[in-house]
Amino acid sequence: MAIFPQTRTAAPPPSAAPPSAAPSPRPESSRPAAVASGSTRLPFLRHIGPNWYASVMGTAIVASAGAMLPVDVPGLRAACTVVWALSALLLLAVLTARAGHWLCHRDQARAHLLDPAVAPFYGCLSMALMAVGGATLTVGQDVVGARAALAVDVVLFVAGTVIGLVAAVVVPYLMVVRHRPAPGTASPVWLLPLVAPMVSASQGALLVPHVSAGQGREALLLACYAMFGLSLLATLVVLPLVFSRLVHQGPLPLALTPTLFLVLGPLGQSTTAVNQLADVAPGAVGAPYASAFGAFAVLYGVPVMGFALLWLALATAMVVRAARNGMGFAMTWWAFTFPVGTCVTGAAGLARHTGLDALTWLAVALYVA
Repeated sequence: MAIFPQTRTAAPPPSAAPPSAAPSPRPESSRPAAVASGSTRLPFLRHIGPNWYASVMGTAIVASAGAMLPVDVPGLRAACTVVWALSALLLLAVLTARAGHWLCHRDQARAHLLDPAVAPFYGCLSMALMAVGGATLTVGQDVVGARAALAVDVVLFVAGTVIGLVAAVVVPYLMVVRHRPAPGTASPVWLLPLVAPMVSASQGALLVPHVSAGQGREALLLACYAMFGLSLLATLVVLPLVFSRLVHQGPLPLALTPTLFLVLGPLGQSTTAVNQLADVAPGAVGAPYASAFGAFAVLYGVPVMGFALLWLALATAMVVRAARNGMGFAMTWWAFTFPVGTCVTGAAGLARHTGLDALTWLAVALYVA
């Protein structure tokens, strides 16, 4: 499928042909080898963009969110294990396809980086790796064993964190110096590279107990909090731009309307992160800080979850409107799964720390959705 449709606001001007360039056709053999190979080698991979990683994220979160629900549903864990296996196979398939894309269509790959509609999706690679890694540790260990699951998660967490931090810097840099989007064109897609470090914060919490007690464990815990802050503050910069665009420019194009659900990603993921980090803080830092992190999880998570529910209602209303106006299926529909899944894990974490049945049923309702 093609990449997410998006209006380009800063397309580079076409290069003018030199006067000496003759318009007469040339034989195929005289074309540069790179151009010829780019157009004939595995042409079906040419339009496999980084947005395909969203399908991996959206599948893996179904498994990990189901495993974290604060209720015991017969057969749910077995179903989550099947979904985890599917997400792992999907990750391998998309990684292979993207490797072929870079090998055979480097011109298109570079064009994706310079396209303001596509470049933010490079953050999805990071989140896809960590989503599958986290699901492997929480669900997949039933199949591959605890030791193998931990090894897989460590590898995918490290790779995903490095890629996510790079994307969080490179994509905004390109937006400033190359993309130069016009005022009033902010998109929820801009949040994708910024939320990746927040995923690292929540997934890193799963690994904290596996690090030897002492400096290493404390360093990982505080590094996760640093990535939490990095992502949160960057989101607070971009989110007002997105809402301002909606208010002043009107609804998004029909096919892009589901991307409004992407705003739930940093909201639900940050709530998940602070609750999971609070769970492991007592074994990593001293009592005063550990108890403070526990209190912070509730004091931060409850208001943010409230805003997430507000945005969920707004985004749902916009999607219903778009559906009535003829919105069809597109890859943007993957925005319905991962962001809502992060709200499931966030609500489940709050239910653990508060003991409120209302939050338990909220997690269940969001998971069913």
